[in-house]
Amino acid sequence: MKFINFLMIFCAAGLLLTSCAKEMPEEKLDDPAETLEVFISDETIAFHEDLSFNLDDAVLTDMYFPDGTSEERMLLEGDLMVEVQKYKKMLEDHEKQYRTWNLVNNNQTIDVIGYTGGGGYGLTSKMRTALSWAVNNYNALPIGLNFSLTYGTNYGSKDIVVYRNPNNSGAGGSAGFPSGGRPYKWVQLYAGMDNYNTNTNEHVITHEIGHALGMRHTDYFSRASCGQNSNEGSAGVGAVHVPGTPTGIDWNSVMLACFSSNEDGEFGYYDRVALQYMY
Repeated sequence: MKFINFLMIFCAAGLLLTSCAKEMPEEKLDDPAETLEVFISDETIAFHEDLSFNLDDAVLTDMYFPDGTSEERMLLEGDLMVEVQKYKKMLEDHEKQYRTWNLVNNNQTIDVIGYTGGGGYGLTSKMRTALSWAVNNYNALPIGLNFSLTYGTNYGSKDIVVYRNPNNSGAGGSAGFPSGGRPYKWVQLYAGMDNYNTNTNEHVITHEIGHALGMRHTDYFSRASCGQNSNEGSAGVGAVHVPGTPTGIDWNSVMLACFSSNEDGEFGYYDRVALQYMY
C-alpha cells in the first residue's frame, strides 16, 4: 500500500544510518478496499494460505486494460496483480521444486510501450517523461537486458505496456511477476499519480517494472516503509536474498513497499547491485 503524508528522512555517514525525522502515515492512497466490494472465495483464500501470502491486504479486484476491458485479479501486497487461475500452477510448482524466484530470460531486448490512447488510459505528458526516465534507469545498468521504448496504441506484441488506470484514484501502481521467462506485461499507474511530480512518477514506474522483472519489495519482511510490522511471505514465488545486498532494510531502495511524495526516482546502490547479479 502507498501512503500520503509519509516522510522519512535519513542521515548516513559511512555505515552509520541515523533517523533524523519521521512522520507516520495518516491516509492510505491506493487502498483497493476503497474501490472494491467483492467476496473472496474460500478457495482463493486457501490458495493464499498454501502459498504463505499475507492475507491482510489481499483483495479480489478488477484489472483494467488500456482498451477499457477488465479481468479479475488478486491484488497482493498493494501492487502485485496475479491471475487467480495461476495459483493452481503456482501450487503445483511449489510442491515440486524449491526454486521460487521467477526471472526474465537474460540477454534480450525488452520492448516497452507507453500507451497513448483515449478513455483516460493514455499516459499524461508527465507520465511519459517519467517513463522515459525510468527506462533510462534500466538501460544505464550494465546488465544483459536492453529496453526499447516506444509510445502508441499498438501494444499487442510488446513485452511491457505502461498505462494509466483512470478507475483507481489512489496513488501508486501495480504489476506482477515474470512468467515463462517473460516479464509481466501490464504496468499500470493509478490516476492519483496525476497529483505527484515527475520524479515520483518515475519512482513508481521504476518500482513496478522492477516487479515485472522479478524483484520483491526490499522490506517485504516488515513493510516498515509503510509504518507497518508485517511479513508479506514467500508469495509463492520466493523471497530469495540477492548476494551482495543487505538482509535488513535499505532505506535508499526504489523497491521499498511504500513511497513518499519527494522521491527522486533513482535506483539505490543496492538496487543496482541486485539487478546486476540477477541479469
